[in-house]
Amino acid sequence: MKYTIAIDLGGTVVKIGLLYNGGIIDCIRLESERSMGLKSNLPRIKKAVEVILSRKNIGLEQISGIGLAFPGLVDPTNNRVISTNEKYDDACSFDLEKWAKENWDIPFHMDNDARLAVIGEWYQGAARGKNNVVMMTIGTGIGTGVVIDGKVLYGQHFQAGSLGGHFVLDYKGRSCSCGNKGCAEALASSFFLPVIIRQHPDLSDSFKEMAGQITFKEIFQMATDGDDDALLLRNECMDVWSAAIITYIHAYDPEVLILGGGVMNSAEVIIPYIKEKVYRLAWCPSEKVPIVPAELSENAALLGLEYRLTHQ
Repeated sequence: MKYTIAIDLGGTVVKIGLLYNGGIIDCIRLESERSMGLKSNLPRIKKAVEVILSRKNIGLEQISGIGLAFPGLVDPTNNRVISTNEKYDDACSFDLEKWAKENWDIPFHMDNDARLAVIGEWYQGAARGKNNVVMMTIGTGIGTGVVIDGKVLYGQHFQAGSLGGHFVLDYKGRSCSCGNKGCAEALASSFFLPVIIRQHPDLSDSFKEMAGQITFKEIFQMATDGDDDALLLRNECMDVWSAAIITYIHAYDPEVLILGGGVMNSAEVIIPYIKEKVYRLAWCPSEKVPIVPAELSENAALLGLEYRLTHQ
């Protein structure tokens, strides 16, 4: 009986899970300290792993491997971070495989978090049985993972399929943290939400005063309650997500498009709105691409890591 340890290093929350046979046995959530860098987070992660193993009375001989989902460009062949984007910016200079070996001496694997999320959904979620899949995760940032003809998309430099948040939707638009202008992430993500609100020409001054505190969850609730500012902002963000999805459909020609991430707590609003927009505007002469919510919620990357660790 072999377990796996999976770490999802999110922009807002770090999740450390103990998994077995497609199920999460135990999980610890830590508040992200991404601005402090990766190195400062590792002692907290190590302690969480040890706590889980202790309270489940599991020894290292029962662990088949440990994996990490990272919010940036990753070389999974050599288990290293290639590039970051204002999240854990010291990661490129840190040897995570060595860290895992020194602490547990078990096999280690890492990959981009959105790519692992689509693997999780493909393995046992909303994309089971599909050969062509796109998943868009909307949270702190915007990420994508892609499966084409039954293979996870990587490309020459391990960035194919994972940069959907940096597809340009408005080349004259807001500067993104990646250095480009008008990226989907710069136009409609939690990371940029304060500046989106402050710079919006049509939002009221009283609404702009909340820019540093308000979240998408609150915006969706306020819009439901009839707040005009929240309704305007909500719909504009959904328009951005719809435009990005149309681009993904044109680029990758999937059987299904999956939406995940924290914002999908409002799926009952988001899915119908995006379907109407995408089905009306996307060039899909053969058939409409189903747009569905993720089945594994915030656990998709953890389960993707388990699949990778047990099927290598």
